[in-house]
Amino acid sequence: MQRRWRALVIIAAIVVVAGFVAFWTVTIPATVPASALPAYTPNVANGKTMFDAGGCASCHAVPNKDQDKVDRTRLGGGLALPTSFGTFYAPNISPDPNDGIGRWSEANFVSALWDGTARGGEHLFPAFPYPSYRHMKLDDVRDLFAYLKTLPPVPGKTRRHDLAFPFGIRRLVGIWKLLFLHGGPFVPDPSKSDEYNRGAYLVNGPGHCAECHSPRNVLGGIIDSERFAGGPTPDGKDWVPNITPIGLRQGDNASDPWSEKDIASFLDDGQEPSGDYAGGAMTEVISNTSLLSAQDREAIALYIASLPPRQGPKPPPKKKD
Repeated sequence: MQRRWRALVIIAAIVVVAGFVAFWTVTIPATVPASALPAYTPNVANGKTMFDAGGCASCHAVPNKDQDKVDRTRLGGGLALPTSFGTFYAPNISPDPNDGIGRWSEANFVSALWDGTARGGEHLFPAFPYPSYRHMKLDDVRDLFAYLKTLPPVPGKTRRHDLAFPFGIRRLVGIWKLLFLHGGPFVPDPSKSDEYNRGAYLVNGPGHCAECHSPRNVLGGIIDSERFAGGPTPDGKDWVPNITPIGLRQGDNASDPWSEKDIASFLDDGQEPSGDYAGGAMTEVISNTSLLSAQDREAIALYIASLPPRQGPKPPPKKKD
């Protein structure tokens, strides 16, 4: 009997060790080696376009109670991002060598945006929208890095994320990536126009629109069948609208979807066809898209207007005044 129990204990130990080794192996953070980056001359002007399209300042600029005085170039981080998993705090991505990304190499930066891996080799939490940035072109990622290096260094570390157990265990993010981090740099659709492909790229890559405008499952992964169909905000206290033709309609009971011109104009000044203006987090988005060229806003509008109608989760009833 003792021999049988001893054998069972040994087998169980072997299974546990093998399982741990397998888990540790499949969750090794991916990185992009410097040898994979060919010689290249950065285009800083294009880097600023990627910066604006990506809304980098909205999360990483040092917060200020007087939002009119936020300096978009001071990327010291600190913004709190409450979610159902806990509160994330946007990190310092200024060129500061001690507290920011001043000591990051170009390969480190590409690894962060494409693979969600930090300079130290640990997984980044997907509150940073690398599932979308993964679709950015290599040259655009490198241009963005070159632009960030022209901005002022901002000293100061941001506070640690405040996450409920076990969501703060970074190694578990490796499992999340196996489930939800897919695809690679954007590939144009040859059957579509250049303008459509530009819009598709900006929306699905640097613009990461689906990250906010899509419902998520219990693990925080986007529900692909309802992509762009709206859903609750990460903290569950508000609602992000459906931006497919089902959601973008002129008035609650109207049947006409927004036109491409309506969408492009909204991305410029935040005014809806009804005369109302964007509110909440969308005001920050408009502060970024308004800096893009008219051609880029029109390309985004063309793509958004072309999205298939998708019915997402039902928003809660509006509160009566």
